[in-house]
Amino acid sequence: MKATGLALVPPPAAQDNPRVTPELLASVLARYSRSNDGLEAILDKVDLDNPDASIDRILKFVDYGHASIGGLTGGLAVALDDVSMWLAYKIFEIAQMADGQESSTRYISLDPAGLPAAETLGIPPDLEDRWRKLMAEAFAAYQSEYQRLDAMAKENPELVRLPAGAKPAVVNRLRKNYALDRARYFLPVAARTNLALVASARVWAETVKHLDSLPQQEARRAAALIREELMKFAPRLMRHSQAEESYRRQAQSELEWSLRLGLKRLSTGNLSDEAWVRVERETPPFLAEDQTPAEALEGRANRYARVGRALRRARVTFAWNNLAVAELRDLNRHRTGHRITPFIQAGFYLPPEIDPAPHAELLGKQAELLKDMLERGLPAYPHVMLLGSQTPFEHATQADKFIYEAELRTGLGAHFRYAEHLSAALREFFKQVPEARDWVEEGTAEPE
Repeated sequence: MKATGLALVPPPAAQDNPRVTPELLASVLARYSRSNDGLEAILDKVDLDNPDASIDRILKFVDYGHASIGGLTGGLAVALDDVSMWLAYKIFEIAQMADGQESSTRYISLDPAGLPAAETLGIPPDLEDRWRKLMAEAFAAYQSEYQRLDAMAKENPELVRLPAGAKPAVVNRLRKNYALDRARYFLPVAARTNLALVASARVWAETVKHLDSLPQQEARRAAALIREELMKFAPRLMRHSQAEESYRRQAQSELEWSLRLGLKRLSTGNLSDEAWVRVERETPPFLAEDQTPAEALEGRANRYARVGRALRRARVTFAWNNLAVAELRDLNRHRTGHRITPFIQAGFYLPPEIDPAPHAELLGKQAELLKDMLERGLPAYPHVMLLGSQTPFEHATQADKFIYEAELRTGLGAHFRYAEHLSAALREFFKQVPEARDWVEEGTAEPE
């Protein structure tokens, strides 16, 4: 695992603009909010070559509850190489106000050489051999199914939903996506990936504090590496990134919840789909809403258009009983509201194009090892799961954000399974907000 901070430099057009470090930026803008002198006058009082005195005078407010100053540093970019897919999921769950990307399973090499060392994940020595052999078998299943599906798509091009007049390069890419998207359910959650996040020092400090408080040792190692890198950019603000007792207690409570549910619901069967949606539109009696949902959606040309207050005020909670980790990785990255999952294996998803029978032995061994980890209360149990592991997942947000997600995840280029989940959620949403049906653009995920 490696953390690398990326320092921004001004583009040529801004070479003559004032240059500030992240913490000096926070200091200057904090002073700006307490003065009517204007920015130029404030910068004149700061020694840009020796900014520490100015920084220390102002950033002390952070210690008195003015955490918002930590958000004035601008975006600090950090790239994390060679983390498990579980840790990438967890960081995106925590860092709700960050922007970021994770490596796609469509574009990176995935094989046993891409597994972290067992000890770095917290796999105990007496289970390491079983774990490593199981992971190798899972990668082998992934490769064999990918090759079979790719060959099948070559022989039957109609399986791949190709746009009219697609060029050979596009046909080849979409055919590979067809196979990769269906074979990926055998990939281990422990497989290494890369991610990059851009966030303010305030968000980074909160994220690192949270990671440092988790029981998983991979998370704590990541916290130390990120903190070390960000000390170069915002040393004063990153003092607030140490593990904290309330975080530890809640992390332990969540782990115990997951262990209980994981043992109770452990299965390798393919759970049938169940979508659950609740829409709450009640408003205070002293601020009643007179805009209809249809009026709130009028004039929309695409999902980036403005949505009216009637739907921005409506609360939506939506959930699925059987979201595969493959889909969880992306749906978890919708930042608004709160996302909740015990991250367990309540079932195992395989698409209709894959016969589960040849893989029954693999999944049986995987479930046995997962059960052993759960019974021993090991925080590293997610590293036995595969991307096909199905877990309950809940997201609470506002109606305009739900509509955006539904249109995005059923739209052009979406994974086929995303589209199935979001289409089911949309059907439940329309039962409660039927006026929205004419304005929400549900896609068909073509081409994938």
